[in-house]
Amino acid sequence: MVTSGGRNPLAMSSGTPSEGRVQGSNFTPHHYKPFSSHAHYQQVMRALRKLQESGFYWGAVGGREASSLLRSEPPGTFLIRDSSDHHHFFTLSVQTTRGTKNLRIHSEGGGFFLQPDSQSTQVPPQFDCVLKLIAHYMGKGPDAARSREGACGGGGNSEAADMKGRSVYLIHTGGERIPLELRRPLSSSLSSLQHMCRRTLNNRGGLGGSERAEQLPHTLRDFLEEYDAPI
Repeated sequence: MVTSGGRNPLAMSSGTPSEGRVQGSNFTPHHYKPFSSHAHYQQVMRALRKLQESGFYWGAVGGREASSLLRSEPPGTFLIRDSSDHHHFFTLSVQTTRGTKNLRIHSEGGGFFLQPDSQSTQVPPQFDCVLKLIAHYMGKGPDAARSREGACGGGGNSEAADMKGRSVYLIHTGGERIPLELRRPLSSSLSSLQHMCRRTLNNRGGLGGSERAEQLPHTLRDFLEEYDAPI
């Protein structure tokens, strides 16, 4: 559990909830993991807002319900939900060839990351939002995009290029280690046409620093920048 020590960091702003809890209709009362700082609180709340717009955030469903939702889906189907462990905010539930697996998403001041592999010396990558973490393991992050471009330029087929773009994460289960594959999110709600257009634009590199972006109305530009994930 992350503790701030002394003064509650959430008391820095009158608009933040007390007792170090994330409040809202999509968080259950037992989520009382303390934030390490006010900046950490803001980071989690920004991530939550993006998740609520993603269309595959299931809120306070439990592990059994997540397994039931994913049971009939093909391997690689996943969803994000609230963690039932008060030491964490979010959990990634994914259908695998060995059934549904639940991976806690760690949240510290530096960002969000998956449980480190005790048998590996590699430090897991951290991201400032949960959606960027998911995109990374789907092979849709910036680094993965560059890997795919290089593979395609070398004459490889699209499937091989897609696999090369993915970052391999091993799930420890039943004495085995199976690779995490994220292929398709399980929708919890219908997305608006505006959001689908925004997501498609992000998947193609976003606005960037082009002059055309500067010519857009501020309201439209702000709407596009509020959700900067490609999924």
